[in-house]
Amino acid sequence: MVTKKKAGSTDLAEIKNELLDKKHDLEQELTRLYQEKFSDDQVQDPADQALSSTMESLRSTMQDTRLEEYRRLNRALEKIEDGTYGICVDCEGPISEKRLKSFPNAERCLVCQEEYEEKLAEGR
Repeated sequence: MVTKKKAGSTDLAEIKNELLDKKHDLEQELTRLYQEKFSDDQVQDPADQALSSTMESLRSTMQDTRLEEYRRLNRALEKIEDGTYGICVDCEGPISEKRLKSFPNAERCLVCQEEYEEKLAEGR
């Protein structure tokens, strides 16, 4: 199924390889973030404690962001394997080739993505 071409001649094997490369890079980054320490476990003054706390919070936020990206990459790889890559999860229409080239792990067409982001912004 990987050698099959999507409408518009996007080569799925090439996209899959790109996604696998990104996945590998993210795995390395997540491992580094998980192992990174910002303090040496010695007694710290209040300023050092505040800095360590801020750095830990930043690292945690980065981990969460990267982990979500990692999950999207895995979903895109699964969709390539099951033949549903490039199909919007909301309207089930095609995701444009231009969008997939820019964002290969896109799950929604541009219209549905904009609606999804508006709902998130409104808290729905």
